[in-house]
This record gives sequence, C-alpha cells and structure tokens, in this order.
Amino acid sequence: MNFSVIQYSKFMTLLDMLLHNLKTLHMSLEDSIKWLGEVMAEIGPPHLGKNQEWNIFDVTQANAVIDYLKISLFQHYKLYEYLFYSTREDIVIGTKQVIEVVKPADTPFPGPLEEGISFDVYSTIIEASPTSATEMKRLDGEQGPEETQPETDALDTDPLACFTIEDIKSVLGQVTDDILLSIQTEINEKLQIQEEAFNARIEKLKKA
Repeated sequence: MNFSVIQYSKFMTLLDMLLHNLKTLHMSLEDSIKWLGEVMAEIGPPHLGKNQEWNIFDVTQANAVIDYLKISLFQHYKLYEYLFYSTREDIVIGTKQVIEVVKPADTPFPGPLEEGISFDVYSTIIEASPTSATEMKRLDGEQGPEETQPETDALDTDPLACFTIEDIKSVLGQVTDDILLSIQTEINEKLQIQEEAFNARIEKLKKA
C-alpha cells in the first residue's frame, strides 16, 4: 500500500493493541470489532468537522487495513484464543542419558581400590605378585587328573547297587502304607464328625 513511516507505525500499534486486548484483557470478537471501529473512526478517513491532522489513512488504505485484520486476526479469532488461554503440555522430543560403566578387570589400570597408588608401584608390586595365568593353567593341568579321579569314580558307582529289588519293594510298601493309613484316619475322623452332626439334627427333629 506504500504506507508512510507514520502509517506503518499506526498500523503496527493497532495490530499490537488488538493482540493485547485478546491476550491480556480477554476481549471477545464482538468487542474487538467495536474497538477497531472506534479507533478507525479517529485515525481513518476524515469526516466533517474533524481535524485533518489526526486522519492518517484515506478510504482505500483504511479498507485495506480492515480487510487484512479480517482475514488474519478476526477470521482465526478462536485459534488465537486457544493459543493464548489454553495450557499445553511440553512434548519431550528425546532424552539423553549418560551411564558410567565399570572398566573391565583386564585393563592395564588399577581397580577402584588401588586408585590412590601410582601405576609404577601397582605394576611392579601388586600386579606382579599373583601367579601368571599360564602358570595357573599349568598347575591346574598337573593337579587336574589326580583331583578329578575320585569324582569320576564316585560318579561311576551306583548308590543303589547294595540294595536288592525286594528291599526297595519293602521300603516303598512301608511308605505307601504309612501315607494311606494317615489318609484313612483323617477320612474316618471327618465321617465321624458328620455322623454326630446328623444324629444331633435327627434328635432335634424328633423332639419337634
């Protein structure tokens, strides 16, 4: 519209005031339109008896300003109300976690308990004192057959070799008899309790 500097200033002030009325004063759409009409009557096209110095826009410019506010602000008034009034939750796009992992035991650095010892002392005294892995494997290879021989012998012997079939049958029969006897005793006790309860009910019926 080839506005002048003063017209640009008035237009931006008008737009800022409309947004202020909406965001801070919670002005409705009807009240905003009425407010715009009153302001445009002051800075819009000149009327009879008004001072020409206060009229910033002519008829074409005033219509262009009103049309712009209509399609940009008033047409989406509900959207601006939702933008300014409603509270929205923050969406977490992503998170970053840093986890410190304990160093493996085979690293050339001392473990957590030896952190206060220099590497030279650790490598010459502490690290050199245990038997090396190759020596441990050699010792295990020499002692292995002698130590594992009794275990293999114990695994080869059958623990039931000294028992006959008759001994196993007698043991199983005794265990079964004990279990059945306890079950039978429990059943007899329950039947006796029920029989006494039925007899008591029959006596009550006879007396009635």
